[in-house]
Amino acid sequence: MCGLTGFLASRLPAAPDAVLAAMAGTLRHRGPDADGIWNDPDAGIGLGHTRLSIIDLTAAGTQPMVSSCGRMVIVYNGEVYNADDLRRGLAAAGRSRLQGHSDTEVIVEACALWGVGDTIRRLIGMFAIAIWDRETATLSLVRDRLGIKPLYWGRTGDAITFGSELKSIRAYPGFYPVVDRSALAAYMRLGHVPAPHSIYAGVHKLEPGMILTVARGGEPRIERFWDLQALATEGQRQPRDLSDGEALDEGEALIRDAVKRRMISDVPLGAFLSGGIDSSTIVALMQAQSGRPVRTYSIGFTDPAYDETAAAAAVARHLGTDHTQLTVDAEQTRDVIPGLSDMYDEPFADSSQIPTALVSAMTRKHVTVALSGDGGDEVFAGYNRYLLGDAVRRRTACLPMFMRTGLARGISQMPLSMLSRLLSVVPDRYLPSHPGQKLHKLADILGAPNEMDIYRRLVAIWPDPALIVPGAAPPRHPIWDDAAAPDAGGFIERMQIIDSLSVLPDDMLTKVDRASMAVGLEVRVPLLDHRLVEFAWSLPRRMRVRGGEGKWLLRRILERHVPRALTSRAKTGFSLPIGDWLRGPLRDWAEDLLDPSGLAQDGMLDPEPILDAWRAHLKGHRNYANQIWAVLMFQAWRRRWPTSMGTGT
Repeated sequence: MCGLTGFLASRLPAAPDAVLAAMAGTLRHRGPDADGIWNDPDAGIGLGHTRLSIIDLTAAGTQPMVSSCGRMVIVYNGEVYNADDLRRGLAAAGRSRLQGHSDTEVIVEACALWGVGDTIRRLIGMFAIAIWDRETATLSLVRDRLGIKPLYWGRTGDAITFGSELKSIRAYPGFYPVVDRSALAAYMRLGHVPAPHSIYAGVHKLEPGMILTVARGGEPRIERFWDLQALATEGQRQPRDLSDGEALDEGEALIRDAVKRRMISDVPLGAFLSGGIDSSTIVALMQAQSGRPVRTYSIGFTDPAYDETAAAAAVARHLGTDHTQLTVDAEQTRDVIPGLSDMYDEPFADSSQIPTALVSAMTRKHVTVALSGDGGDEVFAGYNRYLLGDAVRRRTACLPMFMRTGLARGISQMPLSMLSRLLSVVPDRYLPSHPGQKLHKLADILGAPNEMDIYRRLVAIWPDPALIVPGAAPPRHPIWDDAAAPDAGGFIERMQIIDSLSVLPDDMLTKVDRASMAVGLEVRVPLLDHRLVEFAWSLPRRMRVRGGEGKWLLRRILERHVPRALTSRAKTGFSLPIGDWLRGPLRDWAEDLLDPSGLAQDGMLDPEPILDAWRAHLKGHRNYANQIWAVLMFQAWRRRWPTSMGTGT
């Protein structure tokens, strides 16, 4: 893992080396082992890099790197797991005299031989790449198929600027940070800014599976080299006819290979282990291919309602891993909060960012690389909302709308305390966790007029962000725009695709990337190997959802290695009691950030609906923790990264 940044300018900034050093310096946490810059004044191009050494720890892996023929110059963040296969292909073509064994050298030599587009399509792995072609005088920016690694780009004056994180672009001379009002509205709706937008006007996220090409002074051209929506649509239109056994064998072989490839490292390696289906599957197949105990790591909390360490420890004992766990109390957890705005340099409101930061910091004390189970829910239909949304759609279709909206209104108006009293007569074994909150969520979706509106209400934080961001509407996006929504399979498949296109890269993978890179930890995600994703989408729904549970295929593969009894508990997620903390130990911090004059600064937010939600939350009428957390994270970010307000809609 590393950090990359750079510019392509019609006129070079003064002291270009100092500019590149400043831009790269903002990314030192991503690459603490080495840094480098390169520029060509005649071409107006500058590249900067910070390195976290994982493969080939020698100077032969240093970046920026120039191809042996001198044509290509590359900076790169990520890992390519089929580098040895590509190296053999280069040797067969006469390019056998490589200086080291880094995957960077393989990529830059392959681009010089086969071209950027052809090379990128051959890669298995996670990557963000900037590569300058000195022969054609063109810059290519590339982001991997699933968006595991980040890459931002934009215009600053007459320059194209780019970087792994926004802070590197902010360091370019003349950058003026202006909040994009429509992006802010999208953030308030979702808790993250969806690609291709960023919180800043004129700065964009390069979407997963895209290549941007631009010549000096020209307009960028963006093309897609891998299309998840197209392959999912085709796969569901004509799914493969495999028996259960055939699907299990092929699926396990693919996961096993994905895991094996991601265990290659020249530095210490381990894995996150929560005891859930996804991480347990990864660890089981790591241990099956390792000659010594795999090092595994989990984090727990003194509040038993949010602690999963017993389940993780049970799986670790069964598999024989070298397991380390850390239990933290509320005070230790809250200590992370002040640093979140540095870690996530655009607003980000998934509160599981806190435990992710804690487990990353703990793991980094022992290893430099960790495998994780991220992606299993999106690829194999594991989220509870898939089954809930589909059940609500099917079971309420026969009810008139006035009846559904009336029922929803009645539930919504009941305070949490009243719902708790009503539900107290039901035995605990029949109730989900936080049943009152779940009923309020059910009420939110009962009145939805169609299936896609059910999904939108399930994922929304502020369902109507125009209430709190005056004069703004979220940009066109599949999550809320029927015309842009995918048309593949049924309702569950549509939810999966949208999650994979947006929630996965913009929330889940962003969360892990920033938390792990903040401490110089590389996290690898075998379940997002694109070959496995393509396989999963080639299967009929019954291989993903069966018997009232998601991840059917993944569960059955895991049962070949771990008894079902150890992993069959209800899905809990990686969460914290943020709602209770906001009423208690975080209240003073929250009150400061929710000061009405601060909320109304620059006309960014309307304080009244925010403060109404805050008062209702404090009284316990409803749990508005997610809504308040989104506002708090924006306000904390705004204090850390001063901006002005734009007029974009």
